[in-house]
This record gives sequence, structure tokens and C-alpha cells, in this order.
Amino acid sequence: MDPNRQIWNEKEQELQRALAHPQQHPEAIDLFLRQHAMLHAAEMAHSGLHSFADEALEGLSEADFRRIPPKSEHSVAWILWHLARIEDVTMNLLVAGSPQLFNQENWPERLKVTVRETGNALDETGIADLSAAVDLEALLLYRLAVGRRTRQIVQRLRPGDFEQKVDPACLERIMAEGAVEPPARGLIEYWGKRTIAGLLLMPPTRHNFVHLNEICRLRQKLLH
Repeated sequence: MDPNRQIWNEKEQELQRALAHPQQHPEAIDLFLRQHAMLHAAEMAHSGLHSFADEALEGLSEADFRRIPPKSEHSVAWILWHLARIEDVTMNLLVAGSPQLFNQENWPERLKVTVRETGNALDETGIADLSAAVDLEALLLYRLAVGRRTRQIVQRLRPGDFEQKVDPACLERIMAEGAVEPPARGLIEYWGKRTIAGLLLMPPTRHNFVHLNEICRLRQKLLH
């Protein structure tokens, strides 16, 4: 494992411990913002930290973004869509109780797709169609905006908020808005068992980390 990934994993364990102790609330916020910054483009937070997103996407062409390599399930475009949608849905609807960013600022039209869900319910054809149709420049801008909104939300959290459970009404709102389709309802059940701390440890941090590593594996196939 390269040093940046090793350090990130060690800091993620520190974050998990800090989130479990209300008296460490400021430390937990700072750790989250650090971990999160490394999982988005460097321009998202201007933190000076290594960007796994920039590393994963460097040198890829538009065709590379859209292509699903042999013996692979996803494209880079689908992964970026999936990461942005998951983070948008969980941080806004579940953590902040606020509208999805996706439903503001004309994002569906800018992204040039009819898909609204996180991508979990798409079959092979659906993944290929999304990968071919999505506006890549808009997709990168959408993910950038989602990341910045997440940071605003987390910085507004107060001591004791980490222990709160997810509001069931917010879970149903996700389904009502078509952000999760019935075949992927397991996501709703999973999120429903989490606290705010649990959500911070998965969608905007560990989930991003896992899928950016997937892009790194895809790029090896795309560029060789």
C-alpha cells in the first residue's frame, strides 16, 4: 500500500474513534474534513493534501471515462455518478434534512441524463447508457458541488449530533424522489440502521475511497 493510502486508512480509524466520543467533537470534524478533502479534486477544498480523485482521473480521455473495460462492471463515468449521487442523497436528505443538490441548480438538464437514482439499480445496459450520455464536464462539477455542500453540512453539526439516528421519514423521501429505486431498497435498510456518525464513516469517506481505488484498477486496463 502506498504511503498516502496507508495514512488515510490510519486517519479513518482515528476518525471512527473520535466520532464515538462527544468530547472529541472538534477533532472529529477536523479529521472528517481532512479525510473528505483527499477524496475529491484538490480544487474542492484547497487543503494542500493529496487528492486520490485527481490521481485516479489523471490522463484519462473522454473515451476512457465512458468505456467499460472487458471483464469489468463499471465505467469511470458511472463510478463518479454513483459517488456523487450517494453523497448528495445521504448528506443532504439524511444528515441535514435538506433537499438534494441534484434537485437544485438545474442539474438533471446540465448532466443530460434522465436517470435520477444512485446507479445501484441499473443493469449492464443502463450503466452503459448512462456512461455514454452523461455530460462529463457537468458530472465533475456536480461532484465538486456535492463535496462542498457536504463540508458545509458537517461543519454545522453540533456536539451530540453524531449519535442521532436517521429519520425514517427522510428514508421514505429518498424513495419518493426516485433517488433509490425498489431493486436497490437494501440501501434504505442499511442507512436506516446508521447513526449520523455511521453515515459520515461510509458514504462521504470510506465509500468514496473504495470506489476511487476501483477507478485506479480500471485505469490500468484503460491505459494499457
